[in-house]
Amino acid sequence: MDSPGPTPAAARRSPITAVKPGDATTALSLADGTTVLVARYLTAFARPGDEVEFNSSFAGESRTELRIVRAGRVLPKELYQAQIGYVTQPKTDSRQALFLRAEVVAGGLGIRWVHLPASAVRDHFYRGDRSRPWAESPTLYDALRVQRSVNPGELRLAFKLRSLELEAARTARGELRNLERAFNMLMQPDLRSCYDALLDDADAPPVFPYGGFGSLAVGGELARDGQTFFAHSIVSFLPETTQRRFRAHLRRLDFLHDHALYRDSRRKIEVMLDPVLLPIAWDATWAQWKHLVGVKIGIDCTVVASGKCVFRSGQWKLVRRWIALPSRTEIKLPVDLNEQVGRARTTYHRFGQYFSQLEIVRQRLESEPVDRRELDRICGELGIPGDFDVAQISWQPDYDPFYYEQLRKRARRMFLFRDEYIFELEGATVVEVPEAGHATYIFAPGDIARFVRQYATANKDDIRKNRNGAAERLGFVSRVMHGAIPRTWLRELKSRIGEGASRPAEFEGPTTMGDRIAHRPPVAS
Repeated sequence: MDSPGPTPAAARRSPITAVKPGDATTALSLADGTTVLVARYLTAFARPGDEVEFNSSFAGESRTELRIVRAGRVLPKELYQAQIGYVTQPKTDSRQALFLRAEVVAGGLGIRWVHLPASAVRDHFYRGDRSRPWAESPTLYDALRVQRSVNPGELRLAFKLRSLELEAARTARGELRNLERAFNMLMQPDLRSCYDALLDDADAPPVFPYGGFGSLAVGGELARDGQTFFAHSIVSFLPETTQRRFRAHLRRLDFLHDHALYRDSRRKIEVMLDPVLLPIAWDATWAQWKHLVGVKIGIDCTVVASGKCVFRSGQWKLVRRWIALPSRTEIKLPVDLNEQVGRARTTYHRFGQYFSQLEIVRQRLESEPVDRRELDRICGELGIPGDFDVAQISWQPDYDPFYYEQLRKRARRMFLFRDEYIFELEGATVVEVPEAGHATYIFAPGDIARFVRQYATANKDDIRKNRNGAAERLGFVSRVMHGAIPRTWLRELKSRIGEGASRPAEFEGPTTMGDRIAHRPPVAS
């Protein structure tokens, strides 16, 4: 079969003389003396006499972009493998047939797009048994032996139980992979919704899982213009994956009725946590006080590249992110997590009993900085119990205890003013809003009482621009941005205040804001 359209200069084409399967890859020996490594699963699709077209720059890689033109009347006539990026949502062509289009990334054969029939996407990703027709295939629910009404927690339990059964029976690895695929598809709400629609109507539009991004191999034929490959079936798809391990604030989770979601805009990661993976009895009230729990959980997961197009500022933009595979997500919880959560819930309710008194204190903080010891006295006069931590009156849901604690344990005195903390250190005066995206403002040491009076009449913009001499009057030295890595902030802070090591805390009470929040949370705003 002749190659339609012009062949790019970097592309080479040669007949296959021998196919040599290996443990992980298969070597294709070509008539021109070249050897091309391909993925092991392509062994059944390449035979001597077939022709292979490939990018000569990547001839030694198992995921090389290539096109195999099969000799004789074997179907499919051609097989194409390439790295793809975003796959569009289902569309309708001129014959009213649904299709999806995958973008070829860094291709060297002149092919820009892969045209995917909706039925090919449905049969490859959503069919329970790929060896049987859609109408005769068991469902993904059947693979896990659950009903369609199953919730995420029950799904995980079923997956664990079924995995143990298959491993004990020494089932073929392919069946275990199918089980894992079924679990991951049903655990993602969007994919499960799409699958349920396909169960009700086999011609419903299917979405490409996670939006594409990986190595795609399809059977079909190349268009005459050489830019679009029309696929008839999907042979294989290997998503782009990587391993991630990090710690996440519990307060940053969104707790829904049957699962929780962690979204990190900096890492561009989304992790779904079911009640089995995260064994905490949450309810709808968590949104009111979850920010009062200062603990972190450990997350170890395999993430899949994902993306979707969104309409922003008058144009469509591709938003990339990583989504954790539910089957390969592990959580490490603090040993006292349930205890801290219970205390936070109880003390949040208790703080509500003194809401009116605390509002009086907050109104004063809006007009002037107040020393922490003076706040203790004021709270006592208002009838607020002495074990309330007045330092938390200014605490906001998105504050990070790390910044607060590092300054608190170095402070001689501390003042509260609006949503800020003013610390008198040994070698500097520091103003802090302990939240990502903010900065720590450092001033020269001096009379702290005079400083707080003058600071109450200025603002950050005045200080940065030295408007009306505000920076000079306050003794402004510099500011340290919080940045993405808190430890980097701490190193720079130490260098600015002339400190080589941490100093002991002078305030009594719990040693971390996580403990302080769990014991004595402020009223939610």
